[in-house]
Order: sequence, then C-alpha cells, then structure tokens
Amino acid sequence: MINIKRLRLRSLGFQPGVYATGPLNAITDVEGVAVGHVTVLDGDRIRTGATAILPHGGNLFQDKVPAALAVLNGFGKFAGSTQIEELGELETPVVLTNTLATGRAIEAINRWTLAQPGNERVVSLNAVVGETNDSRLNDIRAGRPTIDEIGAALSAAKVGPVEEGAVGAGTGTVAFGLKGGIGTSSRRVKTAGEDFTLGVLVQSNYGGRLTVCGQAYEALATHDKDGSIVIIMATDAPLSARNLKRLAERAFGGLARTGAALSNGSGDYALAFSTAPSVRRTKARRAKIAEYPDLPNDLMSPLFEAAIEATEEAILNSLTMAQTTHGFNAANGKPSTVEAISLDRLRALGEG
Repeated sequence: MINIKRLRLRSLGFQPGVYATGPLNAITDVEGVAVGHVTVLDGDRIRTGATAILPHGGNLFQDKVPAALAVLNGFGKFAGSTQIEELGELETPVVLTNTLATGRAIEAINRWTLAQPGNERVVSLNAVVGETNDSRLNDIRAGRPTIDEIGAALSAAKVGPVEEGAVGAGTGTVAFGLKGGIGTSSRRVKTAGEDFTLGVLVQSNYGGRLTVCGQAYEALATHDKDGSIVIIMATDAPLSARNLKRLAERAFGGLARTGAALSNGSGDYALAFSTAPSVRRTKARRAKIAEYPDLPNDLMSPLFEAAIEATEEAILNSLTMAQTTHGFNAANGKPSTVEAISLDRLRALGEG
C-alpha cells in the first residue's frame, strides 16, 4: 500500500444529508457496539482480512438482539441468513471477510462463542458471516485469513473510533474500479419524542458509475459494474424484526445514491439490528410470554431517511480513506494495482 494521509468525506467539503452525525460519525456511536479488524498483508500476494461487529459487550448467545436481513441481489453468500429470517434475531457477532474464507469465519465465530462464560452447554448456534470477493488484489485461494486470524478480529473488537479504508475485510476490495474498503457513518434522529442513534458499517466491493453527493466522479474509461457490498446497520431504537427488515431495505437507497450498477453479478446485503436493552431476547424473556416496546410504523420515517444518508456516507468514507494498493490478481495470476480515489478531484467537486 502507498501510505498517503487520507481524509473522511466531510473533511473534503461534503455534507451529505440533513441529519446530524454522532460524535464519532461511526457505527460505534450506537452504545455498546464494538468493531474489530485483522488486516492480513503477506508478501506481494496476500491482501485480505476480517472485520467483526459485536452488537453489545455481553453474552450475545444468551442475550440475543432482534435483527433482519434484506437482499437486493443475492449473488453471494450470507451465512446464517435463513435463521435470521426465521427467528428475527442475532445470537453471535457478525464477521465480514473474503468469499473463500466464509467457512473459516464460521468456525472462528463458533470457537469464540462457545468459549464465552455461560455457554458451556451450547451445542448449536447461528454464526453470521458476510463476504465479498477480494481476488482482484488478493491470492484468495491461499487460505487467508485463517481461523486464528479471524478470531483475532473478534478479540480485537472495541468501542470507540473505527479504522476505515483498506483494513480488515476491506483490505483487498475494489469499488467503482478504485480502492474500496471499510467505511462507517452515523446519524442522530428524533422520533416519538426521543433521540436515537443509527450507525452503518460497509464492506464496499462493487461497481457502477460513482456519484458523490449527486455529482459524477468519472474515474475510469471502462464501466466497472460487478461486485458486492455488505451493509451492517445498528440502532438503539426499540424495533421489532419486522421494522428492522424495513430499515435494512432503506440502506439500498443510499447504495443507489452512490451510482451502484446493481448488476447481475452483484451481491447486495444489508443486516440491521437493534441494541436497545428493552428489546433484547434474554434468557428470562425467552422462557415466558414477554412484552417488548416497539416504535410504531408511523414514526419510522426519520430512521428510514437516516439509514439512506448514513449508508451513502459510509460507502464514500470507505473510498476516501482507502490507500492505493498493490497486490495480486488471482484470476489472471499477475500483479495488480488499484488506485485510491483522488482527494484533489473530490475537493474540487465539493467546492463546485
């Protein structure tokens, strides 16, 4: 990688949307959410990694959170999706990694979860893994990241600032023919007389014709259209799985704003979960009839708008924070370089 100081979108003169951000403008503005990365750089051929997202700091298997998955185009793999669809809950961390590491990520989650105090008698769990294909910069057949390396991302998860760009699961990803990666953003919303936070983290690895806050950014002569994106959304609003599904679907509005091609070869996934303690599916609540607060349909629209805004900005942050990366194209067996987006051109757009 070429180490040149990178900047987030707002430092380049852009103010996407109308809602205020949280203090970190990151998914970790949602209280309790933790993010961990492992970045695997080895020789001239390995450019990959994993990113772990934990909804809260307790035992996730014992205190599950409501969740829902939305799929716009399903050319990809999202492990654990059928149980999320069926039960409307999340009981493990979420790991993002490369396509061929999906199985290793499941095993890393299994080991991490089974080792948690209180899970000594657990014999079944639903590991949740999202993936995109980083083979344009990474020797994806080489078996990295390993189970232990992915486990390191889980162990490294922490609250606070989130590293972005060519790190973790975004180390080898490409978006719009430019260096993609991990990006995050958040929004503060008032509805039902209360303040809520919504945060988004993305692994960008898809194509289209890049649009930055409504302005075209012409990067390449050819139209780079295929690829995938995984969008993870957290909120502290008390939402049912049904309204989390509706919220996750709005992430694709933000994806479309960036100029995504939404092609046949894209895998477009959005997972949303609520961290509100009042809606957690604790062991005690699962043992009897329980009452849960639920933000009603008529008061959801501000969160829908926030989801669109935060997704758009998270994607753009993944680009502006990524470094030019030299690697290995596994499809043709040759060295490969993917350039980072030009911050000077973006400044010019932002001033225009």
